[in-house]
Amino acid sequence: MRPDEAARSGVEHSAGFDVVGLVPRRGLFERVGAVRVTMVSAPAGSGKTVLLRSWIGTSDLAGRVAWAPVRRQERDPQRFWLSVADALRGTEVGSELVQAVSAAPDLDGWALVERLLEDLAPLRERLWLVIDDMHELDAAESLRQLELLVMRAPAALRFVLTTRHEVRLGLHRLRLEGQLTEIRAADLRFSLAETRELFAQARIELPDTALTALHERTEGWAAGVRLAALSLARHPDPVRFAVEFSGSERTVAEYLLAEVLERQSESVRLLLLRTSILERVSGELADLLTGGSGGERVLQDLEQANAFVTSLDAARSWFRYHQLFGDLLQLELRRTPRDEVAALHRAAAEWLAGHGFPVEAIRHAQAAEAGDMAARLLADHWPILLMDGETGTIHQLLNGFPAADLTANGELALMAAADELRQAPGLPKEHYLELTDRAAASVPDGRRAHAQLVFGMVRLLVARHHWDLPAATEAAQQLQVAADGPDMSLLGLGADLRALALVSLGTTEYSIARFDDAVRHLQLGAELARRIGRPYLEFTSLAYQAASVMFRSFTPAAELGEQAMELARQHGWTDEPAAGLAATALATMLVWQGRLAEAESWLQRAERTLRSEVEPAVGMAIRCSQGILGLALGRYGEALAAFRFAERFADRLSARNPFVTIVRGFRLLALVRLGDLEGAAAARAALDAQVRESAWVRMALATSQVAEGAPEAALATLAPVLDGSVPVIWPGRLAEGLLLEAIAREALADSEGAEAAVERALDVAEPDGALLWFLLHPVPDLLERRIRHRTRHAAMIAQIQNLLAGHEPERPGPQQPLEALSDSEIRVLRYLPTHLSTPDIARELSVSPNTVKTHLRNLYTKLGVHRRAEAVGHARALGLLAPAHHR
Repeated sequence: MRPDEAARSGVEHSAGFDVVGLVPRRGLFERVGAVRVTMVSAPAGSGKTVLLRSWIGTSDLAGRVAWAPVRRQERDPQRFWLSVADALRGTEVGSELVQAVSAAPDLDGWALVERLLEDLAPLRERLWLVIDDMHELDAAESLRQLELLVMRAPAALRFVLTTRHEVRLGLHRLRLEGQLTEIRAADLRFSLAETRELFAQARIELPDTALTALHERTEGWAAGVRLAALSLARHPDPVRFAVEFSGSERTVAEYLLAEVLERQSESVRLLLLRTSILERVSGELADLLTGGSGGERVLQDLEQANAFVTSLDAARSWFRYHQLFGDLLQLELRRTPRDEVAALHRAAAEWLAGHGFPVEAIRHAQAAEAGDMAARLLADHWPILLMDGETGTIHQLLNGFPAADLTANGELALMAAADELRQAPGLPKEHYLELTDRAAASVPDGRRAHAQLVFGMVRLLVARHHWDLPAATEAAQQLQVAADGPDMSLLGLGADLRALALVSLGTTEYSIARFDDAVRHLQLGAELARRIGRPYLEFTSLAYQAASVMFRSFTPAAELGEQAMELARQHGWTDEPAAGLAATALATMLVWQGRLAEAESWLQRAERTLRSEVEPAVGMAIRCSQGILGLALGRYGEALAAFRFAERFADRLSARNPFVTIVRGFRLLALVRLGDLEGAAAARAALDAQVRESAWVRMALATSQVAEGAPEAALATLAPVLDGSVPVIWPGRLAEGLLLEAIAREALADSEGAEAAVERALDVAEPDGALLWFLLHPVPDLLERRIRHRTRHAAMIAQIQNLLAGHEPERPGPQQPLEALSDSEIRVLRYLPTHLSTPDIARELSVSPNTVKTHLRNLYTKLGVHRRAEAVGHARALGLLAPAHHR
């Protein structure tokens, strides 16, 4: 910018830190990033950021350093880890490995770290992750998660952490192993030689005595040395200045006041002081706070004049102040009357709220002590913040209110109840119901309509958390009605809330086995979510649709499940419970089709999503599917254990829920297959009378009766199922009853009746290719006879015979490895189907864990996979590992 242009905007050119130039600090450069972790810990102004940026610039590390600055007072683990993932994806190496991750409600920080570890597992090229301003990470959980990432990340990933003070990271083991380098304030101080080089770059000549005196006075403090150089460049008596300059923080403040602030015009000083209340400032917002115009031009000129102002976007429309400078401006602003500062915060809050920055608006309203305004803003935007997964931010904002307000203000009390549900989930349901009732009653008339919406959402959260399905259904229906209200349209919430209500209603209906209603509401919810750009709601809807439609037909269910998993992969939600449900639906269909190795791979993915707070219907579905797979593989003990795990989830559902009946019917079948007929009889006797009469339990009983040599009793047990008087939730399940009928008739020497029953079983199983029942109740001789009698199902019988011989149905073959596996890699591969960890495998093979990790990375690359489960499935499909099942 030319001097005349600066003069017109009132900006006086002042040198910032960047003008002095960078001194190559080769000794420090050699230490940064040389081992697993480099911790740079020193106060403000010590040159931490300048050191790292010059290290990157002079070390040819472009594209190999991910820079993740921590936001001020960051308390939201999800937001922090999303920024880390974005930073890693922004590097050349990371862009190929790290999958995209999007915000989602209750997205768990631990799951995000585990996802990063999996994505980075194949990393070979050196990559550095810089986390700047670690002291701002104000969440103990995030620090523990960072410990996990540091300790388990591949060796090629190096960490560089900067902080103003000590942070509680458990890195003692790395220190003992020589994998932790600590650079502190004393290390960052400029040496006399570096001070001389810095001054030479600024074309400042000083006698050695004066230079030595200045270095001693500043003690090499980076900010002091740089500001001395800036001042000396324009001082009439450099030698005298060097002798008198102290280099203390007070001197720095005096410099910033004299050289930057006081040299500006009155209008620019006013802009700087009044906008110092903001974390970031735009021209329009600056004009509002100053009552002037041309704020954007002034800010751009200040940046070009190196006056400690930095632009935040390519358009140079948003800016921030250097932290030291900003702190000083706020210190100066304290001289302004308190009510004037409060008015600035209030004006900023109104502008930010009107321009789509609600979180910043609420914080400024709180700073203005405008409690009612802050509460109204939070209540108005709480539903969207919740749907966007900003639960940590909500918690932080609620903590910004006086404790008395959280009980006196009805809307705040409602939101505080929802926050307490997340923070202290073990409290009884009645506690939250009492809180919400009391809070709703205290809301003034003018806010009652909106408060009713918040009340409904909190009640829905409470009902689903405590798995009160009737209450959850009622709350979702009420939310659906509220979404159509005029107040929601004015706030722009109508479509979002309608989508949330539809998906919540559909997922609840799935859990009570009202599948037709569930599919209808979920379809509407998915269409609306797609239209308004709510991918998490769309993903959830697709997953539950897959699990619901599965009982009608496999083909549409498989398409829905694959769509849900594709969305999960795109947004990094593969560890979310809904992804577990979609994976389970896909796995269950594959089990029924006899594709057992593929099913096992999907179930391994589903199991990763199991958490203590998972919805009972989802947890039960995963465990039940594992049990069915165990039965198909002949692992009856494993199957029984899985069904018992499933029943722990079932205890939180109605005893007559069809899912519960399915689990208990299969548990009886597992007992029969284990030969524990007495145990099966006792378990059946303990069931509710209506459950005992269900098709699932009747077929388990018929299996037991056949095993006991009582075919007539088995036929009597099956009769109500086969004639339709006892309904079957899925028509394909009739194939099992027909096979049991065939076995019983064969035992009674009724060959014709047995063959007819088998033919009917094939008729029922053919549309969806449901081969499972022919594995659970093998009838090889009857199938052979059907072939001789010209059955309509010759191709299907051939598939069943292959399955019984230990061969799965043919499907598109996997690609061969990119290159042959070495003997060492094959030895490691053989341990992957086990539950042994990498160190355990290393001990078994008498090699180091690093060696095993190297072989794993090579294996993943050659097989074209990224995860252990995928490697196992792929290797089995290629014949590199034995099949997962042995009948």
